[in-house]
Amino acid sequence: MDRGNRELLGPGRLVLDVRGRPGPPALRFETAKEGRLLLRQGERPVLFGRAEGDGCCRDLALHRLDGYRSPLPPVRATTTRNRTDWTHRYARRLEEAANGPLHDGRWRLTGRSAFAPGVWTQDLVRDWPDGSLELYCGGGWHGVLPLRRLSPPDAARVKAYRKQVREGTAAPVLLWWVSFLDGWLILDGHDRAVAALAEGVEPVCVELARAPDERHWRREAAELTDAHERRLERLADCGPHDGLVPRRALERGYADAIAELPYDEAATPSWPLSGGAPTWDDLAARAMFQCTRD
Repeated sequence: MDRGNRELLGPGRLVLDVRGRPGPPALRFETAKEGRLLLRQGERPVLFGRAEGDGCCRDLALHRLDGYRSPLPPVRATTTRNRTDWTHRYARRLEEAANGPLHDGRWRLTGRSAFAPGVWTQDLVRDWPDGSLELYCGGGWHGVLPLRRLSPPDAARVKAYRKQVREGTAAPVLLWWVSFLDGWLILDGHDRAVAALAEGVEPVCVELARAPDERHWRREAAELTDAHERRLERLADCGPHDGLVPRRALERGYADAIAELPYDEAATPSWPLSGGAPTWDDLAARAMFQCTRD
C-alpha cells in the first residue's frame, strides 16, 4: 500500500489518509441477517458474534478462536528504551501490515493514558473463548475485548513487561475502536495490558479509529452552521448587553464543534458475509465443534 498522507494534530495525535487499498481489508467484520457477526483475518475466522434482543437493548454472545495474529511486528527492547513517537510508528507499521484493518479512508491514531472508570476492570472481557456484551443505544458496554487468551500475571513474558511498566518504558497497547460494539479490540499488546493491570495501572495505549471522510464532515458542518445561524437570529431581539454573553458562548461552542468535526469518530464499516446466514451457521457450528472448552 502507498504511504498515506498524515494530518498532524499535536503530540501523539494524527490522522492517516489511506489510499490504494479499496477493501475489504484482511482484518474485517462481516455481517449476516438476524444479528450475525464475524471477524475474519484473511480467510481465518477469529470471532463469531450473535446479537439477541430488540430495540436499544441487546446481548451480543461471542465466541473467539485461536489463531489471531497482531498486525505489528514484535517491539525490540532497545526500541522501548529510546524515545519513540509510538503513534507515528504504529501508523507506519499498520500501513505495512498485510493482516491489519486499514482500507481506504481517514484513520485517527491517538495516544491514550486515561479511560472512563470500569473500562479496564469490569468491562474487560477476561473469559476465553466465550463472552457476552450488553449493547445499548447511545452507549453501554464501552469495554475492551482481547483477541487472544490473556496470559496469567506470573507468566514469564508478562513479568518482563511488568518491569518495563514500572520503568515507564513499555510500548503502548494498540486498540481498535469499533463503533457498533461501543468498545475496543486489542490489536497488539495483550501481555503488556496484563502487565500494566498487574502493576495496578491502566495500560498506556494508542487508539485506532475511523475518522469521517471529507464529504461527511462537510455535510455535518453545513448542518451545524444552519443551526448556529438560527440560534443567532433568535438572539437578535435581545438588547446589545443582554445578548452579548449568550452570543459569545454560542460562537465559542460553534467554533469548537466545527474544529473537531474532521477528527470525530466515524462508524466502523462491515462487509456482507458471502453466503449470508447459512454460511455463518455452518462456520460457527464447525468452530464450536473444533473448539476445546476451558
